[in-house]
Parts: sequence; C-alpha cells; structure tokens
Amino acid sequence: MKSVRIGAGLGFYGDNPQPVLASIERAGVQFIASDHLAELTLAILQKDRQRDPALGYARDLVPMLLRLWPAMRAHGVRLVCNAGGLHPRGAALAVLQAFERKGWRARVAIVVGDDVLPLLQDAQSDQDYAHLLSGEPVARVRERLVFANAYLGARPIVDALALGADIVITGRVADAALTLGPLVHALGWSLEGAQTVEALDRLAQGLAVGHWLECSGQGSGGNFGAQGRWQQIPDLAHIGYPVAEVAEDGSALLTKPPGTGGRVNFDTVRQQLLYEVHDPHAYRSPDVVLDLGAIVLHDEGEDRVRMRGARGAPPGDSLKVVGGFQDGYKAEVTWGFAWPDAWAKAQAAVRMIRTLLAEQRVPHDELFVEHPGLDSAHGALSPRPAPAALDALNEVWTRMVLRTQDRAAAEGFGRLFPWLALSGPAYTCGFNGLHNVSELLGIWPTLIERAAVEPGVRIECLGDAP
Repeated sequence: MKSVRIGAGLGFYGDNPQPVLASIERAGVQFIASDHLAELTLAILQKDRQRDPALGYARDLVPMLLRLWPAMRAHGVRLVCNAGGLHPRGAALAVLQAFERKGWRARVAIVVGDDVLPLLQDAQSDQDYAHLLSGEPVARVRERLVFANAYLGARPIVDALALGADIVITGRVADAALTLGPLVHALGWSLEGAQTVEALDRLAQGLAVGHWLECSGQGSGGNFGAQGRWQQIPDLAHIGYPVAEVAEDGSALLTKPPGTGGRVNFDTVRQQLLYEVHDPHAYRSPDVVLDLGAIVLHDEGEDRVRMRGARGAPPGDSLKVVGGFQDGYKAEVTWGFAWPDAWAKAQAAVRMIRTLLAEQRVPHDELFVEHPGLDSAHGALSPRPAPAALDALNEVWTRMVLRTQDRAAAEGFGRLFPWLALSGPAYTCGFNGLHNVSELLGIWPTLIERAAVEPGVRIECLGDAP
C-alpha cells in the first residue's frame, strides 16, 4: 500500500529548527509541515508591518531554510509552512534573495486569498461578522481593524505542490492543513465535492495526523503534563520532532527520528491530540470535521504508535476568521520587596498606586495586579497560602499592568514609581519596566461565507530548480 512520511517543522514563531534536520536526514520524510502562526503571532507581525511594509511575515523562515535547504535538496524533501503570515510574498522574496546570495535554486509557491480585511471593513455589507464569543457585531471595532484573515484549507497547498513547488509559503491556513495538503497531493485523496464516508474518514485521519504534528516537540513528549511522569521523558535537550507515515487508507504510524530524545507513546500522543480541542467529537477545519472519539491508538513500543479510526463529516459553508483591531495601550511595572513583611509591603504598594491613579484622574480601563511565583500562572485558581505563610515570604514581586485607551496615560504610568524607592515601603528590590509601553491589539474571531473567500497560488521562481 502506498504511503508518505511527513515530519513536523516548527510549532511556533521562534521555535528550534535543529530537530527538523534529524527528520530530514534520518527519518525518510518526503515533506515537512512547519507551523509558525498563532493569533498572537499575527498581532506581532502586524506591529512589524506597521514599522516596515516589507515585513509582516515570520522572520525565522529565512534562517531556518538556510540551515535546512542543503539537506532538503539532498534528500528530496519539500516544505509547507504558514510563515507568510500577513505578507506571503514578502516571505517568498526574502527566501529567494537569501538563496540567490548562496547560489541556490528553488521553486517557491505562495498561497494568497486569506486576507479578508476589506470585507470586514465594508460598512455597506449585510454581514455583521459577529464576535464568536460575545456576539457583538464587527461595527463596534470596524474603524480600528488592522488585519482580518480567513483560515484556508488544504486545496491551495495541494495546487501549489502539483505545480512543482519545493517550498510552499502560506498565510493564515488551518494548522493541520499544512499536513493534509501534502497527504492529499501524495496519496491522491479526494478533497471536495460529494464525499463518500470512506473519503471523509481518510481526510479526518489526515487532519488528526496534522493536529498531532503541528506543535513540534509537544507531540513527542515535550511539555508533557502528567504529574510525576514528565520526568520519564528522556533527553529533552535533543528531542526529536514527530514523524508520521500515512498510508492510502489513512492509517498512520506515529514515531520520531531514531537516536533522538523525547517519547512517542500512548500518553504523549493522546495529550497532543486533545490539545486546543473544544469538542473532541467535532474538531472543525475548512476541509473536514473530525471526530476524535473513534480513534484507536495502539502503542507498539520503541516510540511507535499506530493510529486509525478517525471519523469525518462534511465541513460546512463558513470559514473561521481571525481579525485584529487597535485596542489601546498597556504599561507595566514590576516592583519587588524583601523580608521582613514582604507580602504586606507589596499590598501596601498596590494600594498606593491605586490611590495615585484615582487622585490624578488617570484614564484607564484596568489595573491588573499579579505576583510572579505566587499567582501569575493560574490567576484566581492558584491556591492562596495561609496568612502565616504569606507573612513569612522572603521576597515578593508585584507586577502591575495599566490598560488604557490614552497613550499619554500609559507613558506616564512609570513616572508614578521612582520616588517610592525612598518614600514607599522599605527594602525594595527595585523596579523593572518603568518605560515599558506598548500598543494593544485585540482579537476578533468571526465566521465568513466560504464562497466569499478566493484562495490563489502563485509560483515564485529563481532560475530552474534542480
């Protein structure tokens, strides 16, 4: 039975590309699926684009490919990634220019069409593009929108690979589409139209594989959360990224490159399969709706897990959109206090700052307060130590974040603090972030009619690819 091997690339902007090299050189992969984007990442890329219109893509792409391309070329491996972010063409040009300086040749394809900002900005539209959580219409933020991108599916990736691309750079696509596209291309699966139950189940299996691959080392034992068992994951310093061998019927062998750290077993696989899934029986994507409940995992040992049984349903007529809008500013200061009475001093300091904000009538939406090492990881869910334990703390750091629509208020927040070094509670450990001000971007998740989105593919060539 025909099969294809796909390896995980990066799992986020700034991830480590070194383990990808092991997959290329030792795991016999034909494709790498590299996921650089999150909603937060698009906000970061928007700030890049505001500073320089030539940016807006994940800038880790070029150094990653400079490291990987010689091995990719030698082993015939092709890469699909969403590092194009808000500017896929800019990413492609940066790659081609870097390759030209090295004397390398490659066929690079870009996927476009995910930018739907003009549709959400159209005040004459009969669509309200309601916020998926609050139900508010987009009109509330329309004038402040700065990006809006639909999650595309696998079709344009399939088309780009069919055109002979060595490297496919997309903007916002569904994370698992980075894997599903190569599977459909290599295995000849049907992607659209009236689908049989078997065809939908194959796509669902492919989606499940893509979901397992999309977070790099998290699929092979990294970030493993089982209390008392995470210590058993070997050699995380040299972790191997996940690799999947997928057959024509969709069944998959999940593994990692030989001689690498990490662990692929029943527990690490199921942790990743359930990651960021609201409804395990209806994990929605642009290509298929996946029912994880029917999946069967068979742990064969030695970092090999067989996966089968995913069930699929037709995707629906809408696509998810992630939009970003200008949402004011934030300023943050961290103030530390030492024994004795460190906790009491911290609480007094917060009261003082609240008093100053009120007396000076500083316009703000919120003063957020947390204590790193005590409640910053789990917030209100953090168990609060007994009063005696709080009183005995040797040191306390208090982070205060002012959120405001007024830039001047944000820039002035840090000026409330320096004089308190000598006139506030004793034994301060100092201030961090007195001038830490940044613009906030709010996220606007919504839906758009699939028919309104027009994906496209364009090949960017530098000479004749080998």
